[in-house]
Amino acid sequence: MHNIHFIAGPCVIESQELLDVVAQEIVRINNALGINIIFKASFDKANRTSLNSFRGPGLEKGLTMLADIKERYGLQILTDVHEPSQASAVGEVVDIIQIPAFLCRQTDLLLAAAKTGKIINIKKAQFLSGADMVYPVQKIKESYGNEVWLTERGNIYGYNNLVVDFRNIPEMKEIVDTVIMDCTHSVQRPCAANGTTGGDRKYVPAMALAAKAFGATGYFFEVHPDPERAKSDGQNMLYLSDLQGVIKSLV
Repeated sequence: MHNIHFIAGPCVIESQELLDVVAQEIVRINNALGINIIFKASFDKANRTSLNSFRGPGLEKGLTMLADIKERYGLQILTDVHEPSQASAVGEVVDIIQIPAFLCRQTDLLLAAAKTGKIINIKKAQFLSGADMVYPVQKIKESYGNEVWLTERGNIYGYNNLVVDFRNIPEMKEIVDTVIMDCTHSVQRPCAANGTTGGDRKYVPAMALAAKAFGATGYFFEVHPDPERAKSDGQNMLYLSDLQGVIKSLV
């Protein structure tokens, strides 16, 4: 059980209050189940559908808030970078740096993140196969030798939809030891909600169980106490109150 990685948190940093509510619940679940959930939140959502969408507090303020969560709650922290210039500052705060799916082939971004020495979690692009992820991993391994995780999050399926080919999980396990299933982003319906991304959170628990059957070694859940009012990805985020039950089904 302790070899399973869990990552959870709100899609974007909306407020200090939100971070505290989620962090307190994660600590409670960690203690109840004897696990280690890594806390995730983004300081900037640089890839929002619309110019009018909420992006977050930005690099400086966001990292200060994440550092505060790490210090007060003793949680490991994961966040994503969108530009090479962000990597050094992020590396000073977090334990795992995440490369967004759309950007997983951006060599300068990969190498800037790897230069920090942190674990790098690369999300598989919506337009790549699991086997294709050998090349982003090689860029990091051959340059800096970091530990690399890979994350499955579905593939583009026509317009405004994703489909998960769970064979990607064992394919990526041939490349790295740690393969995460992003159970919430994989139920997105990109650009399908009038300028925002829609989704179907009811499928999240099944996505997790299917990934377990295919050998996933970790699970990623974006969670929120009130997803219907979330400022990003609300329709596919899991209710925070449901997180413990979904994790129990996996351990």
